[in-house]
Parts: sequence; C-alpha cells; structure tokens
Amino acid sequence: MPTTYLIGIDIGTQGTKAALFAQDGRCLAEAFQPSALSQPSPGVVEEEPEIQVQSVCATIKACVQKARIQPGEIAGIGIDGQMAGILGVGADGKHVTPYDSWLDTRCAPYITKMQQEAGDEIVRKAGGPPSFNHGPKILWWKYEHPEVFRKIRAFVQPGGYAVMRLCGLNGDQAFIDSSYLHFSGFADNRNNRWDDALCRQFELDMNKLPRIVASHAIIGTVIPEMAEKCGIQAGIPIIAGCGDTAASFLSCGATQEGICVDVAGTASVFATTTQTLQPDLSNKTLGCGQAATPGLWHPYAYINGGGMNLEWFRKELVNWKRKEEELISFDALNQMIAAIEPAKTDPLFIPHFAGRVCPGQPYLRGAWLGVQWSHSVAHLYKAILEGVALEYGIYMNILKSLYADFQPTEIRITGGGEKSEVWNRMKADILGIPVVQLQRKEGAPLGSALLAGFGTGIFNDLDRASKQWIEIGTRIEPDKTKMPFYQDRVTHYAEFIEAINTVSEKKSQA
Repeated sequence: MPTTYLIGIDIGTQGTKAALFAQDGRCLAEAFQPSALSQPSPGVVEEEPEIQVQSVCATIKACVQKARIQPGEIAGIGIDGQMAGILGVGADGKHVTPYDSWLDTRCAPYITKMQQEAGDEIVRKAGGPPSFNHGPKILWWKYEHPEVFRKIRAFVQPGGYAVMRLCGLNGDQAFIDSSYLHFSGFADNRNNRWDDALCRQFELDMNKLPRIVASHAIIGTVIPEMAEKCGIQAGIPIIAGCGDTAASFLSCGATQEGICVDVAGTASVFATTTQTLQPDLSNKTLGCGQAATPGLWHPYAYINGGGMNLEWFRKELVNWKRKEEELISFDALNQMIAAIEPAKTDPLFIPHFAGRVCPGQPYLRGAWLGVQWSHSVAHLYKAILEGVALEYGIYMNILKSLYADFQPTEIRITGGGEKSEVWNRMKADILGIPVVQLQRKEGAPLGSALLAGFGTGIFNDLDRASKQWIEIGTRIEPDKTKMPFYQDRVTHYAEFIEAINTVSEKKSQA
C-alpha cells in the first residue's frame, strides 16, 4: 500500500512554518520563513497578505524537496493562521487591505463602542468579548477608511486567504471556519451563523461577512498556477483549516474534556477543553471558541505579546550595549532565578505592553510594581515569568466559576517557552495542576496536518489519530504547599491591574 502524506502550515506572527508528515505521524520535513511585520507608526502592525501567501508556497516547496517524496503522494493540506486580525478581499478574491494584525491597536475606540452598546450580548452569542479582534477592526475600516471599505467583498483571516489563493477562489467564495467565530463580534457561535441583530446594531452589511464552514471541510483543490509555485501537483485537496491556537491545542492532544493547554509563544495562551460554551458575562475575560475536534469547545484567554516581553527584556535591558560574545541567554537567566525562593516582597510585573486583550482594557500598559533596592535583574526577570503565570491564575479562577463541576486534569505546554523548567514549575504551583511537556515540537503545523487527514478521510476519529501522533514528555507536579501563597499573589496582581487600568483609562480621556 503506497504511503500518503499530509502537510500542515502555520502562518504565525513570527513567520510561516510548514511540516510534512507521513500517515503514521512521522515528520519528514519542516521549513520556516520569517514574517515581514510593518510597524510604521505607534499602534500600527500590518503585513502584506501576498507575502504571507508566498511564504506558504515557499515552505510547502521546501518540505516536499527535503522529504524527497512524489508530489502526487500528498493526500491533503491544512493551513492555520493568526486568529484575531483581519484583511479585506475584493470581488476577485484578492486583498484590498493589508493584514490588520492582532497586535495592531488602532481599533481601541471601537472596542469601547462595542463593549458599551452590546458587550453582554456579544459575549452571550459569539462566546468572546470585543477586543483587538474582528468586530472592532471591521468597524475601524468602516468608519476610518470608508472608501476602502466599499471595495471589500468580505473580511477573512491569513489562513483562509492563503487557502483562497491556492484554490483560486473569488470574493463570493470567501470563508471563515468555526474556530474563529468567538473573535468575530457578530456571530451566533452555537449555531454557526451570523447574527442579524448584532449586525443591525452596528450597521454592518452582513454581506461583508464570509460564509461559515467547518474546520475540516474541504474548500477546494490546488490550482495549476499555485501548484507550480508550491512544487506539488494540481488537484490536491485543501481543508478550511483553523485558527493557530486551535491547531496548537490539537497538536497537544486537547481532544478530551479537562485537558488544558499553555501556548508559550509570541502570545501567552491558556485554554482548556469542555463540552459546552459558557459565556463569561461577569468578567468578559475568557472567550470560548469551537475546537477543531467536532463537538468540543476551548474556553481560553491570552496575553497579547506575552512571549515578546521576554525578548524585549533580554535585548533592551539585560544585553544593552553588550558585545556578541557577552550576550546573556535565556538559559542563563533561568539559571539565575532557579534558586530564588518565592517571597511576599517579590516585585509584580504587568505584562500588557500593548493593552490587555482579555478582558478588553486597551489603555493598560506594562509595569513592574513593588521594586526595592534589594531586587536584582534576576528578580525582575522572575517577575516577568510570574506575571504570565499569575494572569493564568486569574483565568483558572474564572473557569472554575463558570463550570462548577469542571475538573482540570493537566496543562500541556507547547511553544518556545516550554523549554523553561523554572517557568513550568511556577505555572504548576500557581494553577495547582501538573504541567506536561510534549516530546513533539512541530506545534500548530502538526495540528493542521491532523485536521487535513481527518477532512480528507484518512482518519475517521480525530481523538484516536491525535493519540497515535502525539508523544507525552516530562510531567511536573505542583507543590501544594505553595498554593495559598500564590493565590494571594493572584489576588494582589488582579487588584493592581484594575487600579492601573482605572488610571490609564482616565489618562486616555484627558
């Protein structure tokens, strides 16, 4: 029986990564191409959509060449991408706007507008609050650039746009898969449809919104022109794919209730797996999106650029003006803090350098609090790591209040941050559940490849397939004696955030 292969591609913030897998889960090739973020002025973060498409083609071609397989043996392709940003496509299916990144903060006034006018209704229906995501961004284009808005046939995301271009789809065939709907601001998420009342509330023409499809649905096949660019045969089926976080959750094996996930990447994402959507009306912090696995949901929240804070600290503070041979690595920083025992006098760190996304507090900014002369660079670094974990503590407390009988079993960690044992131990102690590292390091592309196998019929059960592909690694148990200390830290951290946000909001209105 001939071997069949699957390709998964992740269009991430730092770049595009592709991986080619055999049907049994072996990874035969990987390729990466860095992104070209444009930040021409404060608050503006954009990308050129065609460069993203080119990176998809280039990484697919590189994988096929490295694996030395016959292009006709590829059974399916899955593409995931950044979730909260948008781009507008015209009638011909090609972009008429740049990619308005999830890191772009220009839509802040429209977050406030949607929160004030229909905040609870949006959370109840869509599953997530207005933030730096689709709804406020769509309104920003509508009111700030009406001449461009008139040209837009539909708003899509990078993953969907790449699929459209590879399959040669026009604007009428634009789509969004169900894993993105909680970011939309205009969806009836439980019923996979656009909500007429919310669209009318904000005077949005529903025709500007794409059709809604299942993550594993086959959208089309690769057209000859794009097949040549990718180094593959025309006619290979491409599924809709899903958001990058949903693909990361799948790559961690979050296919059963109770399994939590920490995506320790550019963003710091915390999620769990449930069987129902429970809207977070009180806090408007947890969004709840559909899982790539049919019938499951992922309540989750994230810190916008949480992982970027670490690189900023290392580059701008620790290694400022150091020569190449003198640069201090993350491993060295982790070793510096390993012996520091938690203390009440430890400084706290607010990790929201570009505003808080969950909940939507767009004017909040980062800070260290409680810094003393006795504190060193190591204490400041430890506070950055702890800030993410304390934020996760807030998420966990909200989760337990929404799902009274819910019992989280473990948190599986993926992304670059999973290498830090001291950070993993800190998260285990704060959350009170084991942190589990994964042996597989392919991340979101693995999830997209699994989904492609499911959509094309190679796998008939996504949960069973994920168990065959995913390998569990080191398990760190929580130190229960530290939980009371950390619960106090979570409470103090939350109080500081609210106090600083109150001042920040007043300042923005001055």
